[in-house]
Amino acid sequence: MILISYGTRPEWIKIKPLIKKFDGRIPFKLLFTGQHKHIIDETSYEVTCLEIKDGTNRLDSIVSSIMNNDKVFEGVSSVLVQGDTTSAFAVALAAFHRRIKIIHLEAGLRTYDFDNPYPEEVNRQLIARLADINLCPTQTNNDNLLSEDVAGKIYIVGNTVLDNLTDVKTEYGDEIIVTMHRRENHEIIPQWFTEIEKLADEHPEYDFILPIHPNPNVIKHRNILSKVKVIDPLGYNDFIDRLSKSRMIITDSGGIQEEASFLKKKAIVCRKETERIEVVGKFSFLCDEPSGLNSLFKDLNKNHIPSGECPYGDGHASSKILQILLKEGVVKNV
Repeated sequence: MILISYGTRPEWIKIKPLIKKFDGRIPFKLLFTGQHKHIIDETSYEVTCLEIKDGTNRLDSIVSSIMNNDKVFEGVSSVLVQGDTTSAFAVALAAFHRRIKIIHLEAGLRTYDFDNPYPEEVNRQLIARLADINLCPTQTNNDNLLSEDVAGKIYIVGNTVLDNLTDVKTEYGDEIIVTMHRRENHEIIPQWFTEIEKLADEHPEYDFILPIHPNPNVIKHRNILSKVKVIDPLGYNDFIDRLSKSRMIITDSGGIQEEASFLKKKAIVCRKETERIEVVGKFSFLCDEPSGLNSLFKDLNKNHIPSGECPYGDGHASSKILQILLKEGVVKNV
């Protein structure tokens, strides 16, 4: 049986296509590690829930809450973790301690800068040292793992997030979708918000829409924004609908870069580094300082429709993964 772990909305979005593909074909159970509690009601499957016991350090609390849970791993022959959260690393480490096989979904993404993003870059490198099977979105991710001489097998499968988008149509409206939440931006969110507010003031022909992230370090600065329309967090389908109809995107997200490239949108990425280098200069455009946002936006807005193909697959990654796991004997048909 595969134990599939998730705890955040991005993780849920990327494992959901796999769950649909696995259902009735291979045995699995779900482990919810508890970061984004509102997503627990989005599945009808039985879910084992862990409670993160808060301490003085949030990252320590996540790891310690996952350790020493033998019951969670009973009857489990392999564990699947997605991406680069601290909970993904902790579940992988707990599985390693029990000699349970580890499958890493979205493996091989790298910036090789431990501070950008923090702590995700360290987490994904550590998971790579433990994983038995690495499921990479792109050739670049594959090459990263080969250069690191990881022990596990490596497969290129595309990104499962695109499996959710195969029926979504792209349009170009007048909304600029904005998201901001990353830990490395917390201290300078006032500067980012100030520059985004200036853009909204200078471009009244567009609607700047910010679904506010629930993190207190983000919410406390929302009063900076008045020309920008701040709304409550959107459900995934509603968010994708707005993304698919937007003119352009301003974000510090990782996953949105993948979705934007599939939906043929340009995204200004408010970060110093990105692990999704395949789309840089084509769909994603780095803005490493708030002071550079205005000029970059104006430059990209001259021709807001990108060209080229999405490098993250065709929206059928889950089917490929199912066949790989069956071939590898990690699981057997029900």
